[in-house]
Amino acid sequence: MFIGPVFARELVTTPRRPQHYLTRAVYVTALLVLMCTAWLVVAGTQIIRNVGDMARFGASLFQVLAPLQLALITFLAALGSASAVALEKDRRTLILLLLTRLRNSELVLGKLFASLLDVVTMIAVAIPLFLLVTLFGGVDPAQVWRSAAITLATALAAASLGSTLALWREKTFQTLALTFLGIVLWVALGEIVATGRLFERAAGLSCGTWAVALSPWRAILAAARPLVGASASADATNHAVGILLYLGTTGAAAVLLNAIAIARVRVWNPSRELMPIAPVELEETEEHAGERAGDRAGSAAATGAAPADGAEAARQTHVDSRRNRTHGKSRVVWDNPILWREIRTWAYGRKVLVIRLVYGLLFVLAAAGLQQTIDSGAATRRGEELAAIIPPAARPLAPFLLLSAVIITALAVTSITSERDGQALDLLLVTDLTPKEFVLGKIGGVLYVTWPMSLLPLGLCGYLWWNGGLAFEDLLFLAGGLATVILFVVMLGIHCGMIYANSRTAIGVSLGTVFFLFLGIITCMVMMISFSGSFQTQQAQFLMVILGGSLGLYVALGSRNPSPAMGLASIGLPFLTFYAITSYSLHHYLAVFLVTVAVYSFTTASMMVPAITEFDIAMGRKTKSEE
Repeated sequence: MFIGPVFARELVTTPRRPQHYLTRAVYVTALLVLMCTAWLVVAGTQIIRNVGDMARFGASLFQVLAPLQLALITFLAALGSASAVALEKDRRTLILLLLTRLRNSELVLGKLFASLLDVVTMIAVAIPLFLLVTLFGGVDPAQVWRSAAITLATALAAASLGSTLALWREKTFQTLALTFLGIVLWVALGEIVATGRLFERAAGLSCGTWAVALSPWRAILAAARPLVGASASADATNHAVGILLYLGTTGAAAVLLNAIAIARVRVWNPSRELMPIAPVELEETEEHAGERAGDRAGSAAATGAAPADGAEAARQTHVDSRRNRTHGKSRVVWDNPILWREIRTWAYGRKVLVIRLVYGLLFVLAAAGLQQTIDSGAATRRGEELAAIIPPAARPLAPFLLLSAVIITALAVTSITSERDGQALDLLLVTDLTPKEFVLGKIGGVLYVTWPMSLLPLGLCGYLWWNGGLAFEDLLFLAGGLATVILFVVMLGIHCGMIYANSRTAIGVSLGTVFFLFLGIITCMVMMISFSGSFQTQQAQFLMVILGGSLGLYVALGSRNPSPAMGLASIGLPFLTFYAITSYSLHHYLAVFLVTVAVYSFTTASMMVPAITEFDIAMGRKTKSEE
């Protein structure tokens, strides 16, 4: 293969894995279930009078499914490429690949395209299903092909970003955090350009066209939006130009990222970061060493042995004969050494400061967007479409909160998987550390490292309340719910890191759970709002979808260490999250707060208690039958 043996091996072995077929089957089935559910919603709540009603349904359905696929594929592509390279680093196998005759391009491109095999397959198998939507009307086949091209280009760029960062950074958490921060900054750039604050026209194109050319979100919306009316021709031209520019800029970005990775892969690896060496003293000076060497030579002559001459003197001054003496007091370790290491050392690398800096930049952008809604008076005003679920003031906050949850989960799961892959976990387990010290130390360390991701979103909520966008009781509800969800995602990451021996699986399950619980259920709610406003006649269909998600959640979180509490939490969590979002849409804020705190606290406890009381079982070192 022209890409190299790494990709060739993956191309041969991937079809042998049952997960390859299971992934694409589940993906297509989920899209088909959503499509059928939407049709049942429309047929059960509205009267289909003519082909125009069918066309409106097809257009609305495509505008929901196309962005959903883009978000899912981008997430999987970035996560897959970043975790594939990070796993090689954690297991020290990347060094072995660098010792072979592999060229840099074969290594970089081979790992990149190997991680994209499942993603490309998912895009390909979804195309026939999207072409089915065209049978309803309102969607042109060209829109399907444009959306597929946009999704594929975005996946390539996101995977290139994740792969390049993984080859550069040493810590898995740094890779994951910077990857997701980079993707959010990418989307935020398009939104800033769309506002027209940077420029209104450039190179003869409007800011809207440039926003489509720079943002995957704007590009997929342009491809999915039907063009009707007198301005359809002009809009079609602008959208076509914007989409072509997007494909060009995204392809150029992917080429640039991979070129950098190919040029620097052997410079970045192995890591050039060296720990500072403490000042040392020689136990004895060279003069004393020489005197002692002379004494030994005299003794050897007296006993008839051959004098050592300069050889013995050289041994005495060799680095191996020196003993270190540290200047100053040694640091006192706390009673919980895990917590001490997480807080008092750079356990996750010094580049955590860079992550905080980039996150702070996103915080400034979110605050600017929030300020714009406040100045325009739209902070509490509800509009149409998505605003029925997400009001204008929450639009800059919702992605920011989701990003915070993803970063915290990534740190929590990698705090366990990095120890396992680096073979440090086995050393910790043979010490006198108690399970309580280990688990609570990891929780405390994750909360300490990610404190900006916990406090800055709460600060934005407080600022919104200060400007009259929230009632004080709503602020309290929001703060309590946010604290509960943060503790839940921390424990979720630790739980997945403990029950899964494969680091890539643990990272995928933990981040995928966060993705499903928040974006998946919100997608169901958007469909309910898009196709009808009657919750009573739609909940039966969507509850069936949530039931499937509950079973999947139990398989992911509870099947390896089953317990009645974990089973109840896995089944009840999606249902009650659905209920909480529904109650929010109906302005029942107290119900949202109570349900959120109750269900997520119970789920957190159902993961934490077994981790402490049945530590060996949770770590896979013992089965319940052996217990």
